[in-house]
Amino acid sequence: MVTLSELQRSSVERGEPSRRTTFSAAIHQSGLYGRVARRKPLLSKRHMAAHQEFAKRHLKDSQTMRKKILWSDETKIELFGVNARHHVWRKPSNAHHQANTIPTVKHGGGTIMLWGCFSVAGTGRLVRIKGKITAAMYRDILDENLLQSALDLRLGRRFIFQQDNDPKHTAKISKEWLQDNSVNVLEWPSQSPDLNPIEHLWRDLKMAVHRRFPSNLMELERCCKEEWAKLAKDRCAKLVASYSKRLEAVIATKGASTKY
Repeated sequence: MVTLSELQRSSVERGEPSRRTTFSAAIHQSGLYGRVARRKPLLSKRHMAAHQEFAKRHLKDSQTMRKKILWSDETKIELFGVNARHHVWRKPSNAHHQANTIPTVKHGGGTIMLWGCFSVAGTGRLVRIKGKITAAMYRDILDENLLQSALDLRLGRRFIFQQDNDPKHTAKISKEWLQDNSVNVLEWPSQSPDLNPIEHLWRDLKMAVHRRFPSNLMELERCCKEEWAKLAKDRCAKLVASYSKRLEAVIATKGASTKY
């Protein structure tokens, strides 16, 4: 992560001053280019070992079994997403005209937390979580939405539920609800969002919502639910079909982060 300026200063300190362009040309010749660093979970050796073991164990799972998985997760979405990029056709002198700008407010205008689920058959329920989520709130989300989502998606009673290892998910009252309702839970390694295909659906959702420019949190919630319902079933099916490639990528990196 050293910069060209730092390299140049280092060369001066060594008594071998060189131009920035010299360093830049040498770096590019080696096939290296400046890019924004990807954000990935911090993985310990224990995490990587668990990822690799999980991937090897589930790589040979049948497609029939994978079609029974109900994937779930939570995400935050900003009212005015700072990472949302939009392009406009404008004249050079009209850069600051209101029609050509993206409205922003301090602190992003607020965020909402969402819980959602999906399967190979399409998207399930999407729920807004108000306030700081607790284990009791999570249990209520499951009680009001999980079985109905599985029913709507025709997964059958013997569906498999995927969730990560967030403490609220593994709390006693959450486990008891899952056991009382005979829900089969997929074992899941910690720090592994790249294994969960729902992450790609969250990205699709955020892009679709930000194209609609919601002006307040209530409108943001409405847009999220409308766009979630419109996410294509074949997109969901393709994400589930790509699961083998995700597992293979984890095995290839020996449990480290992957492109997913």
